[in-house]
Amino acid sequence: MKIKQFYFTVLIAVSVACAQAQDNLVNSLKANQSDSSKAKFKFTEVINLENTSIKNQGSSGTCWSYSANSFLESEMIRAGKKPVDISEIYTARCAYIEKGKNYVRMHGAVSLGDGGELHDVINMYRKYGALPKEVYSGLNYGTTKNQFAEMSAIMEGILKAVVQNPNGKLTANWLTAYTATIDAYLGKVPETFTYQGKTYTPQTFAQQVVGINPDDYVEFSSFTDYPYYKKFTLLVPDNWAFDQVYNLQLDDVTSTIDNALKAGYSVAWATDVSEKNFSWKNGVAYVPEIPFEEMTDQQKSVMFDGPKPEMKITPEIRQKAFDNYSTTDDHGMHIVGLAKDQNGREYYIVKNSWGPSNDYKGYLYVTKEFVRYKTTAFLLNKGGIPTAIRQKTGI
Repeated sequence: MKIKQFYFTVLIAVSVACAQAQDNLVNSLKANQSDSSKAKFKFTEVINLENTSIKNQGSSGTCWSYSANSFLESEMIRAGKKPVDISEIYTARCAYIEKGKNYVRMHGAVSLGDGGELHDVINMYRKYGALPKEVYSGLNYGTTKNQFAEMSAIMEGILKAVVQNPNGKLTANWLTAYTATIDAYLGKVPETFTYQGKTYTPQTFAQQVVGINPDDYVEFSSFTDYPYYKKFTLLVPDNWAFDQVYNLQLDDVTSTIDNALKAGYSVAWATDVSEKNFSWKNGVAYVPEIPFEEMTDQQKSVMFDGPKPEMKITPEIRQKAFDNYSTTDDHGMHIVGLAKDQNGREYYIVKNSWGPSNDYKGYLYVTKEFVRYKTTAFLLNKGGIPTAIRQKTGI
């Protein structure tokens, strides 16, 4: 998921996803946010599924890994297991290796950077297993939080040098050099390690401790230019693996999420957070009835001063926003519940990975119209999918 370029400046022109410049993003989002918003919203929880602690991805574009691993931790809880603090950076490290291979095979004709998609976590789990964060923190370069700009610049330099090789024919050494750079910053992967008195490899840890089945997870989106209930390739820059997702009709998006939550399944969610109607500080996202660019200064000043009327999102409105870049593939988060405001409007309770730095200590409330409008993809356990959708898709 990729944040629009005007939110931050980085050392290199890479395809950096989510919140690599999280601090700059958060600051930029404060301009239209009211300090008194929380007092004007009265939320009543309807569903609040158990989830693990709020994390902080720091200055790294790894929201896809944080959100989908948070989702897997909740899957452990749902299955009656004690959740593990899964290493998000181990997952990211594995994806960077695969992304580098893909970049070279494609002669550089795909994006680089930290970005990824929700399915990357499932794919890396399947191929590389998992590690607990206490074994692999990814902080091998003297900081207490992720700071990936320097590493990303070097990774990009190596890969571009490889595909621009003046000798034409590549040697096998490039992958060793590329992997060594990642290991220098994030740490080498242990072949075996001890966790709670037992010895594991990453694969056996995934199988015996985390214990999820990668085949149980399905990803969806909704676009008008593909057949409904069939798979299509999600055409966003950070889908470097060219994975396919199922195409749902728009009303199916929220009905599927609702069905999952009511059945006890949380949902990993990819979306656009670059809109003025997404307020991280205030912990609220909705779709104003009047577009922001048409608002008066007074209307802008009270955008988050309590519930406001919303625009009704249609498939055509959603598609147009994606086609004209109003909707971009920015960020991944974790839907863990459902709530209502004082007027009865429903909001999803969403867990973020920017630390407990907003009015709701790391969570936010997102309306269903926002989800209908700005979702780029979502991932869930097959058990949470409505029977009718499973029949139509053949899942």
